[in-house]
Amino acid sequence: MSKTILLTGATAGIGLEAARRLVARGHRVILHGRSTEKLARVEAELADAGAVETVRADLSALSEVAALADAVAERHDRLDVLINNAGVYTAPAARTADGLDVRFAVNTLAPALLTRRLLPLMPPEGRVVNLSSAAQAPVDLGALAGTVPLSAGAAYAQSKLALTMWTRHLANEIGPDAPVVVAVNPGSLLRTKMVKDAFGIEGKDVGVGADILVRAALADEFAEASGQYFDNDAGRFAPPHADALDDQKTAAVVRAMDDVLSRLG
Repeated sequence: MSKTILLTGATAGIGLEAARRLVARGHRVILHGRSTEKLARVEAELADAGAVETVRADLSALSEVAALADAVAERHDRLDVLINNAGVYTAPAARTADGLDVRFAVNTLAPALLTRRLLPLMPPEGRVVNLSSAAQAPVDLGALAGTVPLSAGAAYAQSKLALTMWTRHLANEIGPDAPVVVAVNPGSLLRTKMVKDAFGIEGKDVGVGADILVRAALADEFAEASGQYFDNDAGRFAPPHADALDDQKTAAVVRAMDDVLSRLG
């Protein structure tokens, strides 16, 4: 059965390759991107292969994330899958207009806000796939709130752990009779612009990451995996960073996230 799937960061890298695969399988894919020109180019590429549409938003601005959710809800009364793929490591400006570290804004807070806004559209058999990373580090709550500056690498690793912690929290909150919510490390050092900009290397085939996104979105192996973390480097479900299994630390991170979202989202 054809599903309606929203895929953020769909104009390049893992997201674009995943979009190609999902469209080829007959699903309607809502392609998100930050650039109108890139979205138009990808839409033109994929339109002959299947049903696609586009939505534009800068995920570093939480007001635009909220508007993105509203735009999807206006067009669709059902969303089967949300893949929070978009992410950032290096950026021309480390801080957003709202005063947040751009890594926490895009990698953590935007997926949380978008998911919260779109959950009412999702059936119990729906899925939310959150892009985590092998790079995970203990979260500085001040950095998450925008008051403590961090290096790009530290902010990226902390933002990915925060999202992984929030994924498990949300799965526990909404329970088993609700969409599956999983965190996925798509694979380390894949051939993306992020990897090239951050590390100066070409990286491995992005198909590795695209494949696991498609599996997480559609395959039976993820149907009972809510709250879990899939490590594609190991090729299996695996324990995340220990902090993600610590209920007290997770609650503190979730409270900090909610504080920012209530203020800016």
